[in-house]
Amino acid sequence: MTSQRTNQSTGQSTGQRRSRPPPSACEVPVRIRRAQAAANPVQSLDALLHRLHRLRGESGPPTTALADLLPTSAMLGLDAAAELLADIIDAAGRITVVGDFDADGATGSAVAILGLRALGATTVTHLTPSRFEHGYGLSPAVVDAASAARPDLLLTVDNGIASLAGVERARALGVPVLITDHHLPGAELPAAAAIVNPNQPGCPFPSKHLAGVGVMFYLLVATRSVLRRRGRFGNGRAEPNLAELLDLVALGTVADVVTLDGNNRILVEQGLRRIRAGRCRPGLRALLEIAGRRVEQVTARDLGFAAGPRLNAAGRLDDMGLGVECLISDDPVRSMLLARQLHALNGERREIEAAMREQAESIVEALAAARDPLPAGLCLYGEDWHQGVIGIVAARLREHWHRPVIIFARAGDGDLRGSARSVDGLHMRDCIDAVDKRHPGLIRRFGGHAMAAGLSLRPEALDAFRAAFAEQVRQELGEAPAERELRSDGLLPGALQTLRTAEALRVAGPWGKGYSEPLFDGVFEVSDVRVAAERHLKLRVCAADGQPLDAIGFNLAARRGVVDKRMHLAYRLDVNDYRGLRLPQLVIEHLQPPSDD
Repeated sequence: MTSQRTNQSTGQSTGQRRSRPPPSACEVPVRIRRAQAAANPVQSLDALLHRLHRLRGESGPPTTALADLLPTSAMLGLDAAAELLADIIDAAGRITVVGDFDADGATGSAVAILGLRALGATTVTHLTPSRFEHGYGLSPAVVDAASAARPDLLLTVDNGIASLAGVERARALGVPVLITDHHLPGAELPAAAAIVNPNQPGCPFPSKHLAGVGVMFYLLVATRSVLRRRGRFGNGRAEPNLAELLDLVALGTVADVVTLDGNNRILVEQGLRRIRAGRCRPGLRALLEIAGRRVEQVTARDLGFAAGPRLNAAGRLDDMGLGVECLISDDPVRSMLLARQLHALNGERREIEAAMREQAESIVEALAAARDPLPAGLCLYGEDWHQGVIGIVAARLREHWHRPVIIFARAGDGDLRGSARSVDGLHMRDCIDAVDKRHPGLIRRFGGHAMAAGLSLRPEALDAFRAAFAEQVRQELGEAPAERELRSDGLLPGALQTLRTAEALRVAGPWGKGYSEPLFDGVFEVSDVRVAAERHLKLRVCAADGQPLDAIGFNLAARRGVVDKRMHLAYRLDVNDYRGLRLPQLVIEHLQPPSDD
């Protein structure tokens, strides 16, 4: 990935790996904006926590009690699906779980397998489609592969809502399909035996942000109720405690970056509590430990940035069946062996990603130098880019250039597979749908969410799609915003820049998309500057009213040249746990000279 080559999208040579990031002339300006309600600094930790929750729409610390979950009765199709699943279990039928090749699909598959077995299902197998051979969803080829296990029911997890042809193939083989999904449906729903999806038309379920693993958890809870009513439990057959699966529900929910509304925060917080108490699956424990995380202090960030990427690596580079096996294994030794394989795959993924990102950044820099402004939406392609990593690269470029981004790679069938990431204000799936309606036949397949989507094109359609996509984004957003905005929770007084505050913030969430992790800003004196591991910027800083603190900016080493004696920092307050020594640390999201200088 580092040898000389010519990129097919621009004709320019990408060359050897170069130092990053792009020149300052190409950088997107950043503005730090404090919330209006944070104009005055708070004076106590309790007041700080109250303000943080209030700024996120809560009058106080939100409920995280399991009893406050939305009821199963509110979800369209759930009762019928639970009856169908209970019938199969009562008849000792064979169930094949068909998942997706990301962390949500893997955790959802694991929850389905473990939950069904706990409910009494005698034969449960699983099949995870290959990203490279089958593509996404329940395709006819996947149905044919699954039929080898002679299933009495195909149960999809995190996919299926767009699988019209796959469901028809299953019906032709006489195999009913129960779809559980959370993706947005198209104009037509598959002719499945039952569909559970909070985003299907007519579903009154208030939370539209359940991840695929959350939908599966709800189905298991509803199925348990049906089996309980039928008298399956008792007489020596214990009723399973499905809350034991919440560690995996939390992992999948966080890793899929769905909005942490009130219902999802309950699921995540309950899962985190189980993990911290040492009651998590051996495979999840192994993933956290191999990433250097202390299980008893785990946070949602650890799930999203440590366990999730290692699990995802299997689906990106190899076979997500490896990830599912890691999560369902009851043997700690085998779980650790599998986790080590996932860890190694993640290291390989990072190397591939770094090379691809450098090439993609060079393309954007060339565009920035050749035209002003950049296209409102970026659409890039590299002839030898890895299909399994395009989503991560799209997300990285989206963050850096503050624009919707689609990254394409060539698939094994000759088509181009694209992974899209959006910014606030642009619904990515609807944007691609609008392009499809205006240019029929340009896009072969697509699907997804507001912030992420996937699509397929014929190679000869790329240039036309690139132009149509940029124009659609421009119509919806106007010209790309001139600056990126960081929303700050305000000034954190020096008296609160402490280990106690940092530890309280770690467990005050869970934080995530839609319930953002606290971000503060302020001006600091800088007494020491150095670069760590060639990528990270390390500072020693002190606020006018505080004590000296260490600060680190991950992947900000190239900003070394802008650091002066006084800097305005946007940062998170976190705990630096090094060899048992716990100290408060600022994690820098952005730094710039003070505006008063």
